[in-house]
Amino acid sequence: MAVIELRDVSVVRSRSTLLSGINWAVNPDERWVIIGPNGAGKTTLLQICAAQMFPSRGTAWVLGSQLGRIDVFELRPRIGVSSAAMSDRIPKGELVKDVVVSAAYGVTGRWIEVYEAVDYDRADELMFQMRIDHLMNRTFGTLSEGERKRVQIARALMTDPELLLLDEPASGLDLAAREDLVDTISDICEDSSAPATVMVTHHVEEIPVAATHILMLNHGRVVVAGPINTSLNSETLSRAFEWPLEVNYLDGRWTAHTIRRASRAF
Repeated sequence: MAVIELRDVSVVRSRSTLLSGINWAVNPDERWVIIGPNGAGKTTLLQICAAQMFPSRGTAWVLGSQLGRIDVFELRPRIGVSSAAMSDRIPKGELVKDVVVSAAYGVTGRWIEVYEAVDYDRADELMFQMRIDHLMNRTFGTLSEGERKRVQIARALMTDPELLLLDEPASGLDLAAREDLVDTISDICEDSSAPATVMVTHHVEEIPVAATHILMLNHGRVVVAGPINTSLNSETLSRAFEWPLEVNYLDGRWTAHTIRRASRAF
């Protein structure tokens, strides 16, 4: 059964069409990348996948439940989300270890909830996996952008979700921090026990090695969707970004650059 299945999904807000006629399915063993220019509808699509937004038209199933016919408060704990919006909700004075473990209750900010030893063990395991265990007693507000991204992903994995959604996890990072994080996401995706994963990005350079599929959007419509090795190429990426781009692939990683026009003769 598909983890995500969208049939003719459209989203209209304030007379603007954010998504139009999306047909798309994600299976449990797939690792998807969503790519496209600003305003293409990437984050809107991810919000539907996270059960944070309902389609205006069409039907959306997430983890076997149709949105609009399920209690989303029961569905959302089964979905791990890392996003800028989530980062903004985390109290800056919260200790890293509490940011991670509090996902077990689906809350941001420790209050009076009580956690069991198994919760702390799980949080410790994830902080070690994300290489942030040395930061556990630091406050979230004192971390670098790259460290915050890692904390968010650890938090997103805390409940052992069936679906992992990463919204531009490498945005704002310098080159070394980006490459380090992409390697870590690749490790997660290569784990056979990892959940189905959907990652949004603007840049093909941020696509992890283990990505299996790609969905390209432009103006809220699908440009192409399918296995990454056959769907990502110069022609499809140029259509998605409406710019002449050349795509290259080397050692499991993708790059793209402008196709240089012939020098003008004078």
